[in-house]
Amino acid sequence: MSSPVDSWAEDELRALDAKGLRRHLEPLESPQGPRIRVGGREYINFSSNDYLGLANDGAVRVAAEAALRRHGVGAGASRLIVGDSTAHQSLERALARFEGTEAALLFNSGYAANVGVLSALLGPGDVVFSDALNHASLIDGCRLAKAAVVVYPHRDVPALAVLVAGHPGRRRLVVTDAVFSMDGDVAPLAALSALCRREGLGLLVDEAHATGVLGARGAGLCEATGVTPDVLMGTLSKGLGCVGAYVAGSAALRELLFNRARSLVFSTALPPAMCAAAEAALARVQQDASLRERLWRNIRHLARGLRALGVDAHEDSAVFSVILGEPERAVAASQRLREQGLLVKPIRPPTVPVGTSRLRIALSAAHEVAELDLLLAGLAAEVARAPLHGAPPSLRPEAR
Repeated sequence: MSSPVDSWAEDELRALDAKGLRRHLEPLESPQGPRIRVGGREYINFSSNDYLGLANDGAVRVAAEAALRRHGVGAGASRLIVGDSTAHQSLERALARFEGTEAALLFNSGYAANVGVLSALLGPGDVVFSDALNHASLIDGCRLAKAAVVVYPHRDVPALAVLVAGHPGRRRLVVTDAVFSMDGDVAPLAALSALCRREGLGLLVDEAHATGVLGARGAGLCEATGVTPDVLMGTLSKGLGCVGAYVAGSAALRELLFNRARSLVFSTALPPAMCAAAEAALARVQQDASLRERLWRNIRHLARGLRALGVDAHEDSAVFSVILGEPERAVAASQRLREQGLLVKPIRPPTVPVGTSRLRIALSAAHEVAELDLLLAGLAAEVARAPLHGAPPSLRPEAR
């Protein structure tokens, strides 16, 4: 007898196929890096968030190997049981120093951090104001908090001010990405912070795609703009090339979270060896400014080349999008680039709004300028095929 669940799954898969939105896994046969091997072929990789090239860095690997011998493989339990270790505590102290906060607390992923912190801080009677293009983890965290959710137009602080005036609440919090993961643009943090201070709101900033990339020390957009948010979330999995995330803030916030954040309380802790790897990566970020210098050389070079092709490219972050419109065009363009040895994955709804399927390009400090020129040549051919699409001012479906 067939399973009803299998029947449901098959129905949904057919619907995805009909819309050109079905996705497939492609296992790597090499370490993560600017050049990877997939399906027996080597590609120049423009789809990874390993912005500083630390995912396979020698010093990071050595730190992980030493910690593996000392601590073993798994943490064995949640941190509130027996999963805590000196490696976790050491990394949290290093992260707090890096962010200039009283304390920091580790989570297993950025998703877990955002869901955990929002549901721990907010509840019925509260109001959370969320940018229309915030990451799905912030959207889901807002929903799980059971607070009233008010979505404000992307990066529009005057519109947010009007919404704030019209939505009183017990506790009110503004949440925003620092770097928006699909377009690579940045939040107007100075204006957001001024509004929050004036109106008595809290401010949560997700620095996932800014950590290691922005700021004089690589501490993110908050450092670059001189803004001190009430809650700062950063990831270990992008600029730091490891796995996991953290929330930085006051000692009181840290203690509340390890008592109330369900995504931490009910999860087995990060493996200690990954904590040691992340601490080594953090040290590399702080000690070797040449990593960011090479990354920003690449950012400037690609932005100039994209603008020459008619793409509205800004030097805000390591993320660029070439918007092509329909899913089929993005998938076909990605395949043609792949035939040239260039791996640029297509991004389709619901990750981006309908009509804005795109090639999302992520740069690394480890890319060579000649590799960027190969990408630009491939993109020039795609642009010549048909006009580019602009991004309509619509919301992602799940943000509404």
